[in-house]
Amino acid sequence: MLDQRRTTNILLLIIVIPLVFYLLKILSFIFIPLIFSMFIALLFLPLMRYLGRRKVPKFVSIIIVLLLVKGGVMLGIELIQLSSKEILASQSDFFPKAEEKLADLRLYLTDSFGIEIEQDTNVIAQLFQKDNLGSTIGFLNSFLTGLLMTIFFVVLWLAESINVHNLLNNTLLKQKHTSIKAFMKIEKDLIKFIKVKFLVSALTGLFTGLMCVFFDVSFPIFWGLFAFAINFVQMVGSFISVILLSIFAFVELDPTSTLFFFILCITMVQVTFGAILEPIFMGKSFSINIIAVLVMLMFWGFLWGIPGLIMAIPITVFIKIILEQFPNTRVIASLLSGNQTTLD
Repeated sequence: MLDQRRTTNILLLIIVIPLVFYLLKILSFIFIPLIFSMFIALLFLPLMRYLGRRKVPKFVSIIIVLLLVKGGVMLGIELIQLSSKEILASQSDFFPKAEEKLADLRLYLTDSFGIEIEQDTNVIAQLFQKDNLGSTIGFLNSFLTGLLMTIFFVVLWLAESINVHNLLNNTLLKQKHTSIKAFMKIEKDLIKFIKVKFLVSALTGLFTGLMCVFFDVSFPIFWGLFAFAINFVQMVGSFISVILLSIFAFVELDPTSTLFFFILCITMVQVTFGAILEPIFMGKSFSINIIAVLVMLMFWGFLWGIPGLIMAIPITVFIKIILEQFPNTRVIASLLSGNQTTLD
């Protein structure tokens, strides 16, 4: 009878797990803002508790948090506008050099592979052609919709209309003491992750921009912002940042020792902050196996695209903490962390 029940449970898991993943994929327009908003709300929970102890009404506390979020968004918009003005007002000879390099590339592709590329095609102008304008507007529409949904869910989280603790207590974790312990650990680790990741990304962007200034590479503000943003994609972001900036520098700088040292410097910036300081700040309790990181990046990237790549590690931490609460699943948690875990 016991074997029959175990077989039934395994069969149910085989059916339910693909169904859950399918729902996550289909309903991504709901789940992505929901998870993003949870991380934002967790970041401001300590402030909410502090204001609550000061007898500040909850709706006033929520307004204060939303104003802080708005201030952060406005600061980001100002930096993007500053970067755009820098690019538009630049008198750099990058674009003529880029045209020369592209002309050489067209000639090479034509001679070597027989690939014909139109000479008068402007890649940037293609974004605003009539055929592509609809997709651009569609992207902006989906982005604004996701942003509004995220703000809506943040308000619900902070107002405790969506209570994570009660949700865990009523579903996954039946024992009240266990659910409180798990929730506090989830909150502590995720807040730590967000703070450390933001700090490391900001320092990476700052020093990347400074390297561009030092080596006289154009658009340092843009590349600093790009390095800051792409660094939130664990592991993959560092490679993308170095590769794209190296290609840009190859077009602008002559292929001499200057180019070599520039590439070496921006690589050292990524290694110093991403591979050395970030693990130190995170601590051993937050460690996740490299293989688990790669698998989760591929999995959540497949499900949700770029938002999935950004949220893959926090979601993995959430899953690992939940699995640690049950003796039967601690082996899986130890595999995710790469540590030996003794079973009770």
